[in-house]
Amino acid sequence: MKNKKPVIRFKGFSEEWEERELDTVFHKIRNAFVGVATPYYVSEGHFYLESNNVKDGQINRNSEIFINDEFYEKQKDNWLHTGDIAMVQSGHVGHSAVIPPELNNTAAHALIIFAEPKEKINSHFLNYQFQTTETKKELRDITTGNTIKHILSSEMKRFNVFMSEYDEQTQIGNFFKNLDSLITLHQRKYEKLEILKKAMLEKMFPKNGADVPEIRFKGFEGAWEEKDLGDVAEIKTGPFGSTLHAEDYVEDGEPIITTEHFKSGILPNYKKGIPQVSNFDYSRLKSYLLKSGDIVFSRVGSVDINAHIKHFQDGWLFSGRVLRVRTTESIDSEFLHQELSTTRVRNNVIMRAVGQTMPSINTQILKATQVRIPRGINEQKRIGVFFINLDNLLTLHQGELTKLKNLKKAMLEKMFV
Repeated sequence: MKNKKPVIRFKGFSEEWEERELDTVFHKIRNAFVGVATPYYVSEGHFYLESNNVKDGQINRNSEIFINDEFYEKQKDNWLHTGDIAMVQSGHVGHSAVIPPELNNTAAHALIIFAEPKEKINSHFLNYQFQTTETKKELRDITTGNTIKHILSSEMKRFNVFMSEYDEQTQIGNFFKNLDSLITLHQRKYEKLEILKKAMLEKMFPKNGADVPEIRFKGFEGAWEEKDLGDVAEIKTGPFGSTLHAEDYVEDGEPIITTEHFKSGILPNYKKGIPQVSNFDYSRLKSYLLKSGDIVFSRVGSVDINAHIKHFQDGWLFSGRVLRVRTTESIDSEFLHQELSTTRVRNNVIMRAVGQTMPSINTQILKATQVRIPRGINEQKRIGVFFINLDNLLTLHQGELTKLKNLKKAMLEKMFV
């Protein structure tokens, strides 16, 4: 028998939760409009809630569809109201959200709607229950379809949930609403910083056809010099290629960076998750050890994305599918790392890469990549420090986001039956 009490509870609650079918909780469990709505789309009109807007327990308006007055009025009997729960019925099935006051009387498409409770309930309590691992598994068990998953409103009528008394529902719902608000706050701060960094990368480095940037620190002037990357850095290919075999990889050996680590440009900061090799031959591979300040590119795939080696990655190896860029003393490596991340340089690398399905580059392509360098290293260092501070802020908010998401995940498992 399943334990009907959660592991963590608010003070003052001790009763077992009651297992109920959803049709004993709601008067109406129905489908929103299912059919072709595209003829009624307009550039300005009534917001039309679709499955793309319902994700991870919340409603987002990252993409918006609007419908005309005529079609909107035809849906009047099916309008959503504040407190209703909408669930995705096709595609990423099971994702749900509570309709907020600002979306009262909204029309919707291809969603399952839970409306008109038979008793006093907290909609957010049920919405968060749908997000628990156990409930997600049970929802997957009743989905149909191979390529595109579907869930039926008739199945959801018989779907079992666990109900506690209303006051406990409210406290749990409010707890997770506040947690989601914190997650959203840090997510927005992180996104704003990403936008700021992208903008500053374009303004603090010269654009095509220019020899000075739009934004410059006070006290610096004069044209930047255009150079080939090979003139200001040593570029080297790693020693490992197809020569590595399964038996060469171990759990506790020497970390080796390869192509799979370049999707975001941020390498892991610990050995776990990084391929590691045994039988390390220092005499043969000493020149292939990475140093703090090195810059690495993938030779295949994400060839336009570079990563900067930090002090804790000092001594790691790089595979034959990685190109290492090591600057001379007259070039600040942080400055160069950021310039190589600009749209101008990245587009240049992609344009000269070989192959379309799986682009690839080599040392010659990277050596011929043009960069623009201030004549004095002091300006380089000022720019490098600016982006270090910006990246540290991004890392800080990303870390807070991760902690909050992990907290939410843990509490969802412990605060529900």
